Amino acid sequence: MSRLFRSSVITAVATFMSRILGLVRDIFTAHLVGAGVSADIFFFANRIPNFLRRLFAEGAFSQAFVPVMSEFKANKTDAETKELVSNITGTLGALVFIITIIGMIGSSVITAIFGWGWFMEWLNGTPEGIKFVRASLLLKITFPYLFFITLTAVSGAILNTYEKFLIPAITPCLMNLSMIACCVWVAPLTDDPNLALAIGVFIGGVVQFIYQLPFLYKLGCLVMPKFKWNHPGVKKVRQLMLPAIFSVSVSQINLIINTVIASFLTTGAISYLYYSDRLLEFPIGVFAVAIGTVILPALSRQHATNDQENYAKTMDWGIRLVLLLGFPAMMGMIMLREPIIRVLFMRGEFGIEAANHSALSLIASVSGIWAIMLVRVLVPGFNARQDTKTPVKFGIISMGVNIASNLIIVFPLEKYLIIDGSNGYGYIGLAVSTTISAIVNASLLFWGLNKHGIYRTTRTTWFFILKLIIGTAVMSVVIGFFKNYLASDMSDWAGISLMFSIMWLAVLIAAGALVYFLVLLCLGIRPAHLRG
Repeated sequence: MSRLFRSSVITAVATFMSRILGLVRDIFTAHLVGAGVSADIFFFANRIPNFLRRLFAEGAFSQAFVPVMSEFKANKTDAETKELVSNITGTLGALVFIITIIGMIGSSVITAIFGWGWFMEWLNGTPEGIKFVRASLLLKITFPYLFFITLTAVSGAILNTYEKFLIPAITPCLMNLSMIACCVWVAPLTDDPNLALAIGVFIGGVVQFIYQLPFLYKLGCLVMPKFKWNHPGVKKVRQLMLPAIFSVSVSQINLIINTVIASFLTTGAISYLYYSDRLLEFPIGVFAVAIGTVILPALSRQHATNDQENYAKTMDWGIRLVLLLGFPAMMGMIMLREPIIRVLFMRGEFGIEAANHSALSLIASVSGIWAIMLVRVLVPGFNARQDTKTPVKFGIISMGVNIASNLIIVFPLEKYLIIDGSNGYGYIGLAVSTTISAIVNASLLFWGLNKHGIYRTTRTTWFFILKLIIGTAVMSVVIGFFKNYLASDMSDWAGISLMFSIMWLAVLIAAGALVYFLVLLCLGIRPAHLRG
């Protein structure tokens, strides 16, 4: 278990670097396009290929491929393992290439499907119809990113199977650097800043793929791609990947549903949700993805060798660690939402109105962060056993809950919720629905593991979780006291200089973390408990 902890730390540190650069990228983006019409258009054009990336690459592919690759490594020859890599790369690459071409040609149709509200405005000849036209154009530029990032995900999954976690974790840094570079050097050359951002997405996809090739070569896994649909390994990955596409992408499907609904809401709704979602991605990407990435190969090996005792221990370790970080991340971001948004986004085109809206969205979104993080650990518990169907059943239920919640919450909020004398706050309902859906999904997965006897929570773990809740509560009180002593709302923080805001935010984060871990120490939690 200590090796798992060490691998998780390495992956988390590398991912942390990527997320920091991601926040820097968002700072440049917010300065360039703010949170209005232009921002809505770019975030829409960027979300579609990113949604498909989750379907064909990264989570879904890794959950299906790593267990099969681990099985081949354990029971087959090196030649057979390399043949699997060759056939997987060629088959998946060919399929995604065709989808990419179709997406570029049919960008207008895709925009109409996912941005129906904008399409109707265009049909009716209103000024809002420009969103549909510009989004269709940008989608042609961002869509090729899907092809390159899929190949990058294949490379990363192979490296993870060989326990080379650092390279795949640090690769997204190149994407962020590409977009930052385009913000600095390409944007001044164009009349439309969205064009520079879209070019940055395309370049980032190419650079990430090229970066991983030398490391594959060093492992001897840089082989010629071959299309072989009926190869036994490819067939098994296909069978596992189809349900895995859905199970690991429930949150992304919910986001797409939210995007469609947001196209009917007030201008800026997509942007407010994007900025709050990006802040969620920081702890999710650093902690939950790192832990989920590391435990999947370990669980797959333990299942292949029928080591059920250590399988359960690995699951328990992953659950404890994500909740250890998920609870304080949730409350910390809620309590510090004003200084966080002030420091990261309030500049250029991003004003106080956008900051206030994004802060409201953040409260609703971040409330379910612990559940989203938990899902990242619970799903591998099924997939490592090559059971990708059970998470799908739970995913369908949770997606249904999201849709129902949207219908019940969103439009009444849009029409009747009045803050500062105005309405148009339906996007808060979208964030609340996503949170409810994540909690339902995590609860069902947890119940399923217990029902099938894969993992049962011990009394020790329940007491561990109770201690985490106590530590989080004490931390929240301390942060709230010192934050309100300085500034109570967004208007107050807007009046504080950027450097002073950065200093105070750093102090509040450090104080919160110190209080949290001191309380846990007093309650008997020691570093040895985190290593397993």
